[in-house]
Amino acid sequence: MDNTDKELLATIADLHDIPEGSFNIRKNGKLLARNSDKDIEIVSKTDKDGIDIIVRPGVKNKSVHIPVLLTVGNFQDTVYNDFYIGDGADVTIIAGCGIHNDTCDSAEHDGIHTFYVGKNAKVRYVERHYANGSGTGKKVFDPTTKIYLKEKACFILESTQLGGVTYTDRKTYATVGKEATLLVKEKILTDHEERAVTDFKVTLRGKGSRADIVSRSVARGNSLQHFRSDLIGKNECFGHVECDGIVLEQARIMSTPKIDAVSTEASLVHEAAVGKIAGEQLVKLMSLGLTEQEAENAVIQGFLS
Repeated sequence: MDNTDKELLATIADLHDIPEGSFNIRKNGKLLARNSDKDIEIVSKTDKDGIDIIVRPGVKNKSVHIPVLLTVGNFQDTVYNDFYIGDGADVTIIAGCGIHNDTCDSAEHDGIHTFYVGKNAKVRYVERHYANGSGTGKKVFDPTTKIYLKEKACFILESTQLGGVTYTDRKTYATVGKEATLLVKEKILTDHEERAVTDFKVTLRGKGSRADIVSRSVARGNSLQHFRSDLIGKNECFGHVECDGIVLEQARIMSTPKIDAVSTEASLVHEAAVGKIAGEQLVKLMSLGLTEQEAENAVIQGFLS
């Protein structure tokens, strides 16, 4: 790996070199490195680009890294990754994607990830999107995540996009079974002319199912963000969606909530708040010796932490 690869890996997956354990590293549409073990097996698909990640039942305290790197322009990379999480397993999956584009042509990665999570299993799924480069070409991510949770399963999705991405349209679909839980923590920062769309559709199907979706975002420059959510309660369940945003300069943030209580036993809540940074916050920090820009950055960092 060259220095650009290592920089991207460090940013999106907390890696500076090839990790231990199971991993699959993809660069510019090709396999760069892979390792499987007896607990987490990674197998290439034979009918299309992508992999199957198989986590054995009962596996505990294991992690798998599947980062993707794009370092060329005029390139679109689409992969189909399926995750099979055995009953009672507890695993962390880190699936960051980084683009370094110095060209005037677009570079795009579209990851279609499907999770089948067994009974009593727990998954922490970390997905980071980051882009840089001196070129004028677009840097695009269009990920789709599908989640199917069986009885008493737990899925934690941590999605972060904090710089350089020209356009992203993230779609997340989940079906939550009996006494299962879905937790989502989303963080987005956009600037300049960047565009970011996130779209959640969650069906609480099982009795005692729960979902908690929290999105925090900051929009600067002339950027645009649109948060959409569709929360459907089909049984005795609880669902909560919260969208909080800070808007600066000429940026724009939209939130479009939808809740659908199909069952009379469903309890669904949506909260949304968008506004500028309070002036008293900046004044207080500036009184401690910070410049206005430093104070603004400190507020944003705290908000997105």
